[in-house]
Formats: sequence, structure tokens, C-alpha cells
Amino acid sequence: MEEALTKQTRRYEKYGQQHVLKHLQSLSQTEKVSFLDELKSIEVEKLSGFLSAAKEARQSHELPSGKTNIQPFSGKVGSIIGNDNFSSPCYNLGIRAIRQNSVATVLLAGGQGTRLGFDGPKGLYDIGLTSGKTLFCLIAERILKLIQLVEAEGSDKKATGPIRIPLYIMTSPMNDKITREYFEKNNYFGLASEDVIFFVQGVLPCLSADGAILMESPSKCAMAPDGNGGVYPAMEKNGILSDMETRGIQHIHAFAIDNALTKPADPTFVGYCISQKSDCGNKVLWKAGPHEKVGVIAEKDGKPCVVEYSDLSNEMAEMVNDDKKLVFGAANICNHYYTLSFLKDQILPNMGNLYHLAEKKIPVWNYEESALVKPSINNGIKLEAFIFDVFPFSSSMAILEVDRKSEFAPIKNAPGSPSDSPDVARRLLSGLAKRWLIEAGASLTGKEMSDSCEVVPLTSYGGEGLETFKGEMCVCPFSL
Repeated sequence: MEEALTKQTRRYEKYGQQHVLKHLQSLSQTEKVSFLDELKSIEVEKLSGFLSAAKEARQSHELPSGKTNIQPFSGKVGSIIGNDNFSSPCYNLGIRAIRQNSVATVLLAGGQGTRLGFDGPKGLYDIGLTSGKTLFCLIAERILKLIQLVEAEGSDKKATGPIRIPLYIMTSPMNDKITREYFEKNNYFGLASEDVIFFVQGVLPCLSADGAILMESPSKCAMAPDGNGGVYPAMEKNGILSDMETRGIQHIHAFAIDNALTKPADPTFVGYCISQKSDCGNKVLWKAGPHEKVGVIAEKDGKPCVVEYSDLSNEMAEMVNDDKKLVFGAANICNHYYTLSFLKDQILPNMGNLYHLAEKKIPVWNYEESALVKPSINNGIKLEAFIFDVFPFSSSMAILEVDRKSEFAPIKNAPGSPSDSPDVARRLLSGLAKRWLIEAGASLTGKEMSDSCEVVPLTSYGGEGLETFKGEMCVCPFSL
């Protein structure tokens, strides 16, 4: 171990971070072993470059008062509002890609349910459906149903082996173990265990203003998650991209756990992006009003990006086209498409330039008091990347507008909150279930205003397969 510690000492000295080892000799043998593992895991060689790039990026975005480099998105914009998804050319293209086993899903599931009053990974949260299905269960069973649909549609075709849609789940150091155990306990919700692959989100050291690593204790650096944009280096570091390449994956659908209406591996979305020959795609909702507080797809300096609502002037936010539709209206919902080649060739080589500076109150170890001190003002920096920071590297980005009521039920706030709460999500799921049955020719009776109506994923992925209810009278609430 002494040889390994010497190696790390020289490494940290080389990059001006030798202070982290200042109290090495006071540590117990157990503490030294743990500290050594942490020092090995930190890419200390890259920290200075990450910080410099983040500072330069912040300066470059600061424009003179009254000036802006924001323009409307000029790329490919499609919409499925009012369209029959199940007979569209895009849907058929997506189904074909799935049948070829070239589509994978990536689920961002590193978050905890703290804001929901839930002690555990957000994916284990039960929003109160009659079935009791958790967010993880909804995602996994929708994938399983989609596999069954594709197998059924291809039953008259020459068999090419089982249909597989890999589910790659990004956890966090905090919830990785319990997430893996949950899937194992539930037999992966019917998916093949080898097609559910877990990997852990990366962390980076917290830094002082001049770039020095802050310490949480004499034997531990202060660390923080590197943002949901950390999914890209985490995929490379954990061999996910190599696994995708081995499997023949070409198309990747990535999304967050906190949308109860997510359609994983959505054939229409995947097919749309394929039809447009896009290297990157984004599923969006159009803003409900000009001043809805959501980020939108636009362009900066001619490159696609997400622009925060606070960066739009009132004039820009209220701008409409000839159809009276908001020009800056494509609201981002963290629902993305990429080709594997885009991830490998465009994102990873530029990852070091994507981090942002986030000034935070970071607890640090006070050696004189031998205690962890929580500051009252910002005292340090966290480096974070956002998953949409890669959009400017796309040469052929496409966006697809979808129906808010059918595809977006975010769960961010505690039960009882007026928006983005489990109650609102349950109401949206219930409303969708009722619409599906009515469209299938059924009639509703009973407590039609109930928010406890449910068509479970294994019954229908997106409203298909409900023809048997034509002419039937369905009593609300129901769970089918």
C-alpha cells in the first residue's frame, strides 16, 4: 500500500493538489485504504482543464446589455398532434429498427425521492395507482409490452432471434445497490436480466475558487454528482458504449425517471429521427403560454441548444409565427435520441468542455476544530454538466412535438402540490386510460371523474389492443 500511496502523492503533487494528503500520517490503516481508493478514482489530471473551460464558457456567454445571440430553432420540426401513430411511416420505421435489435434505452435514475417525502430512489416511488406499480415498473413493463408488440407484428416474418431492447439504468452511488436489488427481487419485471444493465453516475471533487480540492474530512474529498450530463462519460467509463456496439445498437432513446408517461423506445420518435437522418433528436411539448417557466429548443450562434426561460426577453417569449404558434415554444422535457456514432464521435471528445460552474455552500473540514463546518455563504464550486449540453455538436438535430396530456406527467413535488406532483401525474394517467377506451369504442359510467382509472402497461403500450372493449360499458374507476 505504501507504494500505491507514494504513486498517488506524486500524482497529486504534479497537479497542484498535494494539500489533500496533508494529514495522511494521522489516518488509520483502514482510512488510508479507503482514501487511496478515492484518490485513484479521481481524474485529477483533468480538473484544471474542466475548471478553465467552464470559466471560459461563462465569460463567452456574457454579452453586452441588450444584445443576444439567441435565434429560433431552424432545424427539422415534426409533430404527431392529431396523427394516428400506429399507422404512420415513422412508427413503422421505429418498429423495423426495434425488430433489427438496433434500439436501446437509457434511463436516468440517480435521483432520490427526498422532495416527495420518500426515503429511497425515485424509481421505487408508487404514485398511488390502483395497481401499485412504481415508476421503475412502469418503464420496464412498457418495454416488455413493446417487445411483445414487435414480436407479434413480425410473427409472419422470418425469425431473426428474440427481440431485445436493452435498458441501461444510470444510478447514483447513493442508490445503486438498492436499485439493483429491487430489479432482482422483482425478476426484472419480465425483462431478460442480461438486458437490464446498471451503471453509476460519476462524481467530481468540489473545488475552491482557485481550483483546490475541498476536503470533507482528513480522509475524504468533498465530492458531488457531475449532473445528468455525466451520463456520457459514465457510459464510456462503465463500458456501456462498448456493450452497445457489441449488440449492434445504432439508435438510443434516453429519458429521466420522473415522467410517469414516458414511452421508452418510442417507435414513432425513433422512427422520426431515423427518417430525418438525425444524429440527435429531442421530444418536446409546445409551451402552454409564452411565459411558462420551461427551457426551450432554440439556437445560439447558429447551433441548437436549450435556452432557459429567463434568458428570453418578453418580446422573444411572445413571438409567434404565421400560424400564431410560439416561435420559442418547443419545451424541453429531457427525452432525447442519439445515434451511437454521435455519442462516440461528437460527445465524448468534447465532454471536457461541457461543465458549468455552480457556486454552492459546500461543507468543508476544519482541521483546527476537527469538525465539518457548514458555511452560510457560497464557498466553493461544483462542476456540473446537463444532458442537453451536447446539442450544439449535432449537425442534423430534429425535434418532435408530442401531446402534453399523453406524454408528460412529471413527478418533482410532494403530494398535494398543485403541479408536477404524484396526484397530478395519477390524474393524467387516469385521463389517458379513459381516452384510450373511448377511442376504442367503449363507454364509461360510474365515477367518471375518478383519477383511479388505469390501463396497465402489459395491457397496452400506447392505446393499441383495446378493440375488445368496443361497445362495452366500463365502470370507473377501473384497472385493466
